[in-house]
Amino acid sequence: MNKEIFKQIGFTDGETKVYLALLKLGSTTAGPLTHKSRVSRSKVYEILEKLMEKGLVSFIIKEKTKYFQAAEPSKIQDYLEKKEKEFQKQKQEFDKILPQLELQQKMEKTEKMAQIFTGFKGIQTVHQHLFSRLKKGEEYVYIGIPSLQEEKYVIYWDRMHLRRIKAGINCKLLFNQGTDKKHLEKRNKQKGCEARYMSIPIKTPAWIMVYKDTTAIGLPSDEEMAIEIVNQKVADSFKEYFQAFWKLSKTKIID
Repeated sequence: MNKEIFKQIGFTDGETKVYLALLKLGSTTAGPLTHKSRVSRSKVYEILEKLMEKGLVSFIIKEKTKYFQAAEPSKIQDYLEKKEKEFQKQKQEFDKILPQLELQQKMEKTEKMAQIFTGFKGIQTVHQHLFSRLKKGEEYVYIGIPSLQEEKYVIYWDRMHLRRIKAGINCKLLFNQGTDKKHLEKRNKQKGCEARYMSIPIKTPAWIMVYKDTTAIGLPSDEEMAIEIVNQKVADSFKEYFQAFWKLSKTKIID
């Protein structure tokens, strides 16, 4: 007999053993049932209670002793029909609250669409995200990289690019004019990286990094911060800006 079906319709292993043992024993006390089912006496009574709740076991008392008996197997069909009705009722109740749950999810996504990260650690966190969101061969782009940066950033970017190379992620970088050409030379020598100068001598007020559906805007100031926006339309818009500047940018490093 395939006993797995009992598990599939909601019986525990113990309930299956006790019910099948009762079918074979007929009307019986807990002692023989414990032996036949191979379920401990302490558990048998608990299981019998559950089977009685399912309508699959009944009992009578003879001379102050309880005798248990399994209901006919066809009663399992009644049990399944009852479960099906309960399920349909639960489904109807769930259908009522489903729109509320979906609205809550949308609101949560909207709230998390933009996040602000502060300090040097926060800016590092924003950059770490790209390693979990980009796969090998994919790319991020950067526009408006400042010409002068603190030493801690120079060290961090070097470490980040080593990790980028190891992950097989590519990048295109647009540096502000006035940046020491050694920085561009260094990046251009690294695998999967192409660095150029901005085509016009503007000092962008912030750097912008874009990949997939994510845009990160860094604001260099005494209180460092980065704004991360996860939105495909926003990312696509900034990619268009990048591509326009990239086409105008100089392919050769200028003095």
